[in-house]
Amino acid sequence: MANIKKLFEAFPEISTQEWEAVIEKDLKGADYSKRLIWRTEEGFEVRPYYRAEDIQDISYIDSLPDQFPYTRGYKTESNHWNIMQEVNHKDPREANKIAKDALKRGADKIDFNVENVKTEKDLEDLLQGIDLEKVEIQFNSAEDYHSLISFFQKYIEKTGASKDKIRGAIHFDILACAMRHGKLLKPQAEVFAKIEKIFELTRDLKNFKILNVNGLELNDRGATITQELGYVLGMANEYLAWFTEKGVPVHEIARKIQFTLSIGPNYFMEIAKLRSIRMLWSTMIAQYKPECDCAYRLQINSVASSWNKTLFDPYVNILRSTTEGMAAALGGADTIALNPFDAIYKEDNEFSSRINRNIQVILKEESYFDKVVDPAAGSYYIENLTMSIAEHAWKLFQEVESQGGLLKLIESQELQAAIEESAAKKLKDIATRKTVLLGTNQYPNTNEAMLDKIEVTPEQPENPTLRAAQEFEKLRLQTEQFAQKNARPSVYLLKLGNLAMRQARAGFITNFFGCAGYEIVESPGFATVEEGVKAALESKPSMIVICSSDEEYATLGVEAVQQVKKAVPAMPFIVAGNPTESIEQLKAAGVDDFIHIRLNVLETLQKYNNLLLK
Repeated sequence: MANIKKLFEAFPEISTQEWEAVIEKDLKGADYSKRLIWRTEEGFEVRPYYRAEDIQDISYIDSLPDQFPYTRGYKTESNHWNIMQEVNHKDPREANKIAKDALKRGADKIDFNVENVKTEKDLEDLLQGIDLEKVEIQFNSAEDYHSLISFFQKYIEKTGASKDKIRGAIHFDILACAMRHGKLLKPQAEVFAKIEKIFELTRDLKNFKILNVNGLELNDRGATITQELGYVLGMANEYLAWFTEKGVPVHEIARKIQFTLSIGPNYFMEIAKLRSIRMLWSTMIAQYKPECDCAYRLQINSVASSWNKTLFDPYVNILRSTTEGMAAALGGADTIALNPFDAIYKEDNEFSSRINRNIQVILKEESYFDKVVDPAAGSYYIENLTMSIAEHAWKLFQEVESQGGLLKLIESQELQAAIEESAAKKLKDIATRKTVLLGTNQYPNTNEAMLDKIEVTPEQPENPTLRAAQEFEKLRLQTEQFAQKNARPSVYLLKLGNLAMRQARAGFITNFFGCAGYEIVESPGFATVEEGVKAALESKPSMIVICSSDEEYATLGVEAVQQVKKAVPAMPFIVAGNPTESIEQLKAAGVDDFIHIRLNVLETLQKYNNLLLK
């Protein structure tokens, strides 16, 4: 730091107090806290800027990669990660073809759905021609993982592959299953006895994980980042406690655990999240006093969250996935899996899978994200985010343990209730447009039709996975379905008065009602009320929205609504804005509603769908 200061000796050093004084002056009396402090849904505040003094008390700040507490990760030579291709085809031979094609085109890890793998021959067909020493394999959705592992062991012996070089995992995830059902489906002793058998079967496969701690499912139900991390620590500790009580050294069971974490849209927070979980894991493992440092090495699969993916304007999902892939790479994920941009409505297909892989190939081959280990280290902002997330997640983990552990929390429904509360807050932010989903609750493409493109219907299991856009999408699809046999609801923009204000409010109304898929009928603007009302009524819209300034609504608005209601009494007449000084006057004249930025957009559009789609 001293050498850096010498570079700027020509410039006077500016203290934090001096910066704060300038900020207060620029705010011109506005509340500093309300204007510049970000209060995150995770429960902590983020300041508008950070300085070197803000990282001085961070204990790990001088640590290097592969040093305790492993905030900076375990990689020392490069930031390599695996590009994972999810293969969901149920037929083993077809799945094998898809996997081998993906491996030729950039993937280096495969996640197989093995729901239909019932025999040794099925597994041979699935893995034929795939080099197990070079390609990491993951299995999910097996009906019987014990039998699957037995088949896998026999296949390894048949191929002569070295067990020390085989890397992979199964998605055995009893606690996520318990969360869906509110309890374990069988007695705890029986369930854990099954895990013990699988553990013994894979003991000689030292790099093969058998326990998947699933934070992705928590996120996709609406959990915050700190909830995701706090609860996955609780899940992992259930396994660690059980096995160590049975006499299994902690490093042996720790090496059998992998974390599957979500990658969400909050770029810097997601980078910090991965750094935080490594620190939290090592802190927890240290309490068990492991004999081998290998226990501290946590494998992290980062999988793009479904929470922010949308049915409408689906190509925006490519941009979302790119940002998420960048965050996961910079955060030091071991494996990254991004969702095909059309996965919400379409069966797996070669085009979207290729786009999906190529995002990561570009991040590696053209953007060099795999060259630098932990490039976020030393960033005043990200280091503070890392510590804040870690502190709040650790506090939650301690609360979980004080209540008897995560399984107890699931059985009492407290965990589910906490996540539902977080989801409700997030959904309210979407409904009120505090959080923007491009193409869904803001800037919709009203000419886009998706109803006939939907090939898949999302399942609705207990405590179903949520997407932020679902309720808005229901509105759009209802409108589309209605429009197949009827005229699409239309909104006539009656522009009068002040040019700037009428254009601004017309744009607002276009976005507002466009979110429900209504047809927006533009108008050029009119010199007189009579001319405007005549044109509006001739277009035979479902509703008329007057767009003008607050000051002019008291005259132009009153006159326009009176003329409309005289000609067509049932015609809904709406004012764009919230002209507080003339609201009562406008209501008395016949105005039906006021559309403004303080409304709950979703609830308002649901009201209009119920009114118009009859």
